[in-house]
Amino acid sequence: MPVVHFKSNDKEVDVIAGTTVLAAARMAGVMIDSPCNGNGTCGKCKVKITGDFANKIAVKGNCGLSDIENSQGIVLACCTDVQDDVEVEPLERLDNESLQIVSNGQNLVVELASPIHKEYDNQTDKTKVMAGKILLGTEEGNTAKENYGAVVDIGTTTVVLALFDIHSGQELATVSALNPQSRYAQDVLSRIKYASTPEGLDTMYFALINELNHLLIEAADRAGINRHHVYEIVFSGNTCMLHLATRVNPASLGKYPYLPALYGHEQVHAADHGLQASPLAGIYLPPIISAYVGPDITSGILAAQLTELAGISLFIDIGTNGEMVLSKDGSLSVTSTAAGPAFEGMNIACGMRAAAGAIEAFTITDEGLKMNTIGDGEAIGICGSGLIDIVGELVAHDIIGKNGKLKDGNLPEHLAEHLVKREEKTVFSLGENVYLLQKDIRQVQLAKGAIRAGIEALLTSQGVAGQEVDRVFIAGSFGYHLNPDSLIHIGLLPQSFRNKIQFLGNTSKSGGQAFLLNQFVRGKMAEAVKEIHVIELATVDHFDRLFAKCLEFSSV
Repeated sequence: MPVVHFKSNDKEVDVIAGTTVLAAARMAGVMIDSPCNGNGTCGKCKVKITGDFANKIAVKGNCGLSDIENSQGIVLACCTDVQDDVEVEPLERLDNESLQIVSNGQNLVVELASPIHKEYDNQTDKTKVMAGKILLGTEEGNTAKENYGAVVDIGTTTVVLALFDIHSGQELATVSALNPQSRYAQDVLSRIKYASTPEGLDTMYFALINELNHLLIEAADRAGINRHHVYEIVFSGNTCMLHLATRVNPASLGKYPYLPALYGHEQVHAADHGLQASPLAGIYLPPIISAYVGPDITSGILAAQLTELAGISLFIDIGTNGEMVLSKDGSLSVTSTAAGPAFEGMNIACGMRAAAGAIEAFTITDEGLKMNTIGDGEAIGICGSGLIDIVGELVAHDIIGKNGKLKDGNLPEHLAEHLVKREEKTVFSLGENVYLLQKDIRQVQLAKGAIRAGIEALLTSQGVAGQEVDRVFIAGSFGYHLNPDSLIHIGLLPQSFRNKIQFLGNTSKSGGQAFLLNQFVRGKMAEAVKEIHVIELATVDHFDRLFAKCLEFSSV
């Protein structure tokens, strides 16, 4: 059997001849980005076959690669079959060390009222573990002070686990990793499809549980605690992720009438799911609002304290799925929109995740271009925050028109020199091999247009004008890296939101912390969710016209 050796990961796997390099990587546990799930359409799974590769692989066409790339042994992993022993070098490092993952969220003051407490009996030298008045079990010796919990933010791309001392509320350690389910399906819809069979569901489920156990062990080691004294775990994430994390088939999320198979506000046994915490531990699932507005948004509502605020507040979680919550004196309305993966750096010619070498911030000065890369090294691609900055600055300097077209006339020399031809197409050059295509700008238009249209539809449904909004909360994987001016320049947010924007970071985690440490919050939010008005954009009159209008690069 051929052996595939992944050099930078120092991993090998035996495969049957004809297995694709992408499939071999998944078998070896090597992360290779594949947003299209191996269909040969996204062009992101580039790898280099090193050494003499002529008769060791079979490539299915060039899959859109250049002759130069082909001559250098660069292929798409999904389009390349292994025929003999071969060495593979992924071109983009995609692992937990290189990826920039947002783990911090809004600092909350939480009244400590956990359902979990412990009572030591010195006569028997045993400690009772209690959930309210219910005895969960006993432990030998005095372990009364060893009472810990965890919050797990299960994102589509990343997973964050934070450990807390339940007595004091102190955060002890936070660790993060890529969501291993990305190996099999990139976005929510493709995961729903993949997990709709029993085999696919189990593949997704066990991959995630295995990663959660690694993170739990790592966090406990960092905190210097015994993980078997973790008694309560809160799972926060979108609706699909909670289905997959609890081994519930998500198929109903992908077909009309788009209803979840579970609604949260329930407790399940951690041991039943193979989590290596205390054998007495429970997992709390926060309330689910709808098929596409999940517990991560319930946690966000809690973190932003939307039910408590006077006036009008707008909460926006910017990601592949853009969720929005409008609060009018604590009365809530929500909607969600499919923004697509552009803000994750996907479907962009030089796009990449927020990893080392990605342009994450960009400005235009009188002297030229100024950009910051993650890790401060040479730019090798563009991540989501960098993409928004780049397009925002080009719009602000009239290099991109309102219709999204690149302009090439009447520009200052220090800007005009960056408009170059590449394969007979005008591109904006950002470096030797990093550039922005016209089609990339279109992807930004589609993503920002979807979110802006969702905002406008939500405000209109509740009779609210943009000027009436008192505060705007931004949450999501971008964390604190977004430039509010860029959001306004591209028209994702209207001009009336200027000076009202607050970045809350990972509210899925910070809201999950409140669910962990205060049992009364759980019932309160479960009741609040029942009263939330869900706006389905598909039912909004003339939404297609609104969306088309919101495609313009306008800050009005």
